[in-house]
Amino acid sequence: MAQGRGWEGAVLRLMRAKDFTLTVTGAEDVTPHYRRLHLTDGGLLAATGVHPTMWVRLWFTSAGKPHQRAYTLVDPDPAAGTFSLEFALHEGAASDWARAAQPGDTIEATVQGTGFDQPAPVPSHVLAIGDPASLPAINSLLDALGSAPATIWFEGTADDLPFRADPSRHEIRHVPRRDAGAHLVDRVKAELPDLLTATPDPYVWIACDTRTTRTLSAYVRKELGVPKDRTHALGYWRAA
Repeated sequence: MAQGRGWEGAVLRLMRAKDFTLTVTGAEDVTPHYRRLHLTDGGLLAATGVHPTMWVRLWFTSAGKPHQRAYTLVDPDPAAGTFSLEFALHEGAASDWARAAQPGDTIEATVQGTGFDQPAPVPSHVLAIGDPASLPAINSLLDALGSAPATIWFEGTADDLPFRADPSRHEIRHVPRRDAGAHLVDRVKAELPDLLTATPDPYVWIACDTRTTRTLSAYVRKELGVPKDRTHALGYWRAA
């Protein structure tokens, strides 16, 4: 299964990644630019277990070359061996596949590198920064952290997206994408410090495009002094 995946596949094999074949059972267009696929897991959940914000690498072909992209599991059900995946649609091989996917279609997936460390102490306030690509992970994070209040800076169009936020304790601050993410950085720098100092055990979670994530992670760690074990940062996509 892992043949023909180039250097990425070779590295994952050396790291003892686990491979599975997923099968599409259904699809729904949440919005014209956001699509949810339902899949059977090919034994994945039984073999690996489940944790919050869990993700898999899907393999696509673009210009004759293999590429992998990571997607967060939505509503994983180990007993049934099913989960869903959500795609923020744009140009590219992954979106092209998701747009065309129909019941019975299959795709190869690899599990390696996913993990989740439950913050201790439990966050008194979650401060999350993301966009449509990381929305499934944001939803999973909010579920995992239970009753903790949260402030979420969400970049990009959010109309009709499947947020699982509870308005009584989760505040979503919508931020238009401008200047390749610089506008989001400015908003967070202007608003985050006061929220950090107002709560005893904050937890900062960042998942935007790679450049924005790196910029904000460095700011939170170096300029605001948030400890490593109270932050999580992962670039979810690369801006063209």
